[in-house]
Amino acid sequence: MGSDLTTSVQLGNGKTITLPSGLYINGEWVKPAKGVTLDVYNPATNKVIAQVYEGDAEDVDAAVKAARAAFEKDDRSWGFGSPQNRAKLLNKLADLVDENAELLSAIEATDQGKTYTSALYGDIPGVSQTIRYYAGWADKITGKTYNSIPGTFSHTRYEPIGVCGQIIPWNFPALMFAWKIGPALATGNTIVMKTAETTPLSALKIAELIHEAGFPPGVFNLVTGRGPTAGQAIADHMDIDKVAFTGSTFTGRRIMESAAKSNLKKVTLELGGKSPNIIFGDVKSIKEAAEWAIFAIGANVGQVCTAGSRLLVEETIAEEFTKEFVALTEKIKVGDPFDAGSTQGPLNSEGHFEKVKGWIKTAVEDGATVATGGKDISSNNNGGYFLSPTVFTNVKAGHRILENEVFGPVVSIQTFKTEEEAVEIANSTQYGLAAGIFSDSATRLNRLNTKIRAGTVWNNMYNFASPTIPFGGYKQSGIGRENGEVALLNYLEVKSVIANGGEIRSPFAGLSG
Repeated sequence: MGSDLTTSVQLGNGKTITLPSGLYINGEWVKPAKGVTLDVYNPATNKVIAQVYEGDAEDVDAAVKAARAAFEKDDRSWGFGSPQNRAKLLNKLADLVDENAELLSAIEATDQGKTYTSALYGDIPGVSQTIRYYAGWADKITGKTYNSIPGTFSHTRYEPIGVCGQIIPWNFPALMFAWKIGPALATGNTIVMKTAETTPLSALKIAELIHEAGFPPGVFNLVTGRGPTAGQAIADHMDIDKVAFTGSTFTGRRIMESAAKSNLKKVTLELGGKSPNIIFGDVKSIKEAAEWAIFAIGANVGQVCTAGSRLLVEETIAEEFTKEFVALTEKIKVGDPFDAGSTQGPLNSEGHFEKVKGWIKTAVEDGATVATGGKDISSNNNGGYFLSPTVFTNVKAGHRILENEVFGPVVSIQTFKTEEEAVEIANSTQYGLAAGIFSDSATRLNRLNTKIRAGTVWNNMYNFASPTIPFGGYKQSGIGRENGEVALLNYLEVKSVIANGGEIRSPFAGLSG
């Protein structure tokens, strides 16, 4: 790999590293057709820390050709060959991720803005755990036999779909990389992946590890680029069999439309949320419920699709809970992601920073009250995209902040009188990704678990996930599920084989001319 295909990166911890800067196509690092580059910023300083190449439709096409060739190779050794080999390679990749955990965490903290601690103990271990989990599934995908048609041997086969386009977001770049490739590679598909334009660095490093692990050329291909060009090319491409996207509901609609207009490719979408976190008056500890609520909205600076951005609090404890929650919010330490004391870093990009500030202004215009926060504190933090955690009270039905995903450290507090009212408010948005319920009544929890229309419902906790447990949303929060055994079906075709066992004569037997 020549020096013109690498980039020097100044990490937030002061260290300088070298990463690939090119596109990874057919097992090689290459320049894009047009030779255009993207600036990569450190959101904590608003300074350019690297330049990587920007691919577009022509480069996506080259990557698709490589992926198709790897899938259709004469011996079909990848998708239809030894599943144990796929498992071995995935496990090797997981080992390499673990060996590079500190470096990957530093890259993620620098490029995305999350705290180094959260990357080191959350995101990056989740990457290797996800890859290992799906490595374990590679040789356990089996069909069924049927005896419904006498005289036949009938069975089903699960076969890989083919070439899969995958578009990952900027809030969890490394983890979403793993969520996408794990089930796709375990089931024998080949991949063309596009990173988010603001966070390409961890994907470039993991692609380097994929190469080191020994995956065959063309099985995994990476294109760094922009959504309207490279991302759109994936959605439109006639030789991509399936597209998987994580991001906004607006973009998800566009991808689905493009997929339908092109070759009717299969689509899975993990989209936005406006998740309710319901606090009942019978909680064991108001303080503990408030601490969980802080974690629900504060994790990753609120840049989480499941963020508990709507706090619904029973009137009987609303005053006490709000006082506790605001006090805890004001203790959040906003600052350098590499400062061990920081619990909240910057927002990811200038554009997103301005968007979140715009939603705060909108909430105030609609009549909500700022209980704390809502301030641009970038000037206090080296010009990075820092915002003080924000709590709104006096929020009412019809306020735009209750209906739109802010994707930042902004939470609204509403009150309710009855369980029925809480359920009605919780289900009142277009989204249905997640919810939290805090109560000391097991009967109530079980009852509400069935009434809340969301893909994940946490009871007396929030924002915990596992590669073993399905994740996805109801309504406009998406289509399909990631993680768990069910995610394998996103990447498999079911083929029915009905074979004559020799007992069924020709349908024309016995007929005379």
